[in-house]
This record gives sequence, structure tokens and C-alpha cells, in this order.
Amino acid sequence: MTGKTGVVVVGGGYAGVMAANRLTQRDDVTVTLINPRPRFVARLRLHQLVGGSHDAVVEYREILAERVRLVVDTVARIDAAGRNVTLVKGGTVGYDYLIYAVGSESTDWRTPGAAEFAYPIATLEAAQRLRSVLAAAPATAEVTVVGAGPTGIETAAELAEQGRRVALVCGGVLGPYLHPQARRTASKRMAKLGVTVLDGPDTKVTAVTPDAVHLSGGRRLPSEVTIWTAGFGVPDLAARSGLSTDAVGRLLTDETLTSVDDKHVVAAGDSAAPSNLPFRMSAYAAGCLGAHAADTVLHRITGERPAPVSVLATAMCVSLGRRVGIYQLANKDDIAIRVYLGGRPGAKLKEYSCEASVKHLAVEARKPGSHSWLKNNKRQQMLDANRGQARTTTERTA
Repeated sequence: MTGKTGVVVVGGGYAGVMAANRLTQRDDVTVTLINPRPRFVARLRLHQLVGGSHDAVVEYREILAERVRLVVDTVARIDAAGRNVTLVKGGTVGYDYLIYAVGSESTDWRTPGAAEFAYPIATLEAAQRLRSVLAAAPATAEVTVVGAGPTGIETAAELAEQGRRVALVCGGVLGPYLHPQARRTASKRMAKLGVTVLDGPDTKVTAVTPDAVHLSGGRRLPSEVTIWTAGFGVPDLAARSGLSTDAVGRLLTDETLTSVDDKHVVAAGDSAAPSNLPFRMSAYAAGCLGAHAADTVLHRITGERPAPVSVLATAMCVSLGRRVGIYQLANKDDIAIRVYLGGRPGAKLKEYSCEASVKHLAVEARKPGSHSWLKNNKRQQMLDANRGQARTTTERTA
């Protein structure tokens, strides 16, 4: 190294950029951010990219601190024992500490035909490809969106607002996180946009073919373009590198976000599973976890004891086209309550959240250490309940 402490951040999304910027508080720390793309992807806007109302990218020079070295490449493997990473394009980069922030993606391709005939939307390249497919398809083409979480709802509404013929296959309920009242509002908006919403127990997708989606209730739904937003997964880099992960591949950490295998590896964002109780996916949580991961590294550098992570998430924003949205409030257990804002106010709050998620990164680049967030004093109770449930399950299967 150079006599300074070298930190490598793997992944240049909301969590990785926040962590990299925050680390520049200390002059004796060098920061290298490794990301496969030369521009930041605003994942909150990928459905807008598909719809053509936003390009969903931001130049790194606008949000990344000048002292952060950007390496445009992909990490092929982490050598925790040797403290270096191997790059796909060749060569290695050494580190004293590594922050693992590789993000998440839609990787649930167990449904027959989904991988071959459905289009994902979770990455920039996937969204760009889908945009091209839709541009080439007739305006009357039947479009089916599989998955009724925020991404599925937003994508279906975005396309329907343009006049597309869209069906939304829920595989259960529409917007599982939403309070029933907010769900009714979303359902009415979808109906107004002309979206055919298929929900209930018989709407699980059993197969995808080139021209149809097949449902568990026996229905065959014609579909010229099938968009897949169901499922969750993370890149398998940690598992391939011999680090402990949870069932879906998130890096297992303690409550300081430090890997259970190596105190020199710290995780942040969607790819982190602290105490096997990960936070709900959101750009807000990713930014907070990125900041906390940086704080953990900085504490270790100075010999201080890192603090346990705590993030209070009390809302979810969902757009229903460009003019309508839902801002759903939640309690401290992150369970939706009756209070929400819909209509134009909901849309404005959704747009504000998209803008703020990027603005927070730019502010941290200029003033490292300035990002702050609400803490959840019920995190420990949730951990105790989770451990108690795990013990009960173990006893029943013993």
C-alpha cells in the first residue's frame, strides 16, 4: 500500500457510493470504488427508462468525491486471506478493508420458460434491452408484467399510461406491503389506466412461453412481451469467494455489518444480511447502510468499537404513472399503517424520494460524514424475536 489505509468498495450503487464518499473524511484513507459501469444507475427510475421518461443514469462526477478512485471493472473473486480482489479484465487490487455493496437483482428463474422468454428489469442493461423490445413491438402488443411489488406496479402503470395493453400478474395480492386501504387506491388507479390486474391464489405463474403466460389456475394469458419483476437475488460473488452467506446469497454479518468470517470485510445495502435479519430493500436503507459500513471501517482504523446498525424505515413510495403515486407510512416494525398519501401529492413525494436518494450522495461527496438518519430502537426486539423463532423451529425439527 502507500502507508495509508486502503479501502476497496465493491459496487457503485446507492450503498457503495455513500460508503466511498463517507470514507474520505480521513486524509490517511485511500478509497477505490470498483463498478462494472462508468455511470451511476438510479435504480429507482429503471421503470421510467423502460417507459422512456428518464434515462436512469447519473454521471459519477456529480455524486462521487474527488478523492475516490473509480475503477470500471467487475470483481471476479475476493481473496479474504490475501486481502485483494481479482478483476475480470485482469489484475488485482489490494485492500486493508473491503466494503461489499454489490446490490441485488431479479434472479428467480425457476419458473419454466421465464429465463428464455421473459425480460427482467433489475439492471440498466436489462431495462435498456426491454425498452428496445417494446419500441419494436406494435402499440397494440399485449404486455404482461409478472410480480406485483413496487417494480411491477410501477412498470405496469408507466406502460399503461402510454396506452399500452398491460396485464399485471400478482401471484397473490397487489402490493403486498401496502395497507389494504392503499391497496384499494392502487387497484382503482390501475383500473383507470386500463391495467388488467390478476390477483388471488390462482395467479401464480407456472410457465412462460414465447406468446403466453400460464397461471396456476389453468388460465393461459396471451403475452407478446412478458416482463419479469418477481423474485430476489444477489450476485454470488461472496459465496464464490468462500464467505458465509444466507440462503439467497447475502453476506452474513454481525450487527456492525462486519462479515462473520473476516473483520476486514464489511457489507452494505441489499447484499448485507446482518444477524440474518436483513433490512427491507430500498434506496434509503441502502444509503444509510452504506454510511454505517463506512463508519464501521473508520472505527476499526482508529481502534474504536463499531456501533450496531440501526435504520428506521417508516415509508414506501410507489408511482402509478407520472401523475399519481402512493406514499405509504409504516410503524417502527416496518408494517404499513392506514395513513398514506395518494394522487398528485403521492406522486410528488415519490419524485422527491428519487431526487433525494441521489442528492444525499452528492452532499456526502462534498461534506463527508454529514449524512444522518433515523434509528430504530426496536431492532434489538426484532432480533430477539427472530432468534426465538429460530430456536422454536429447531426444537420442532429435532
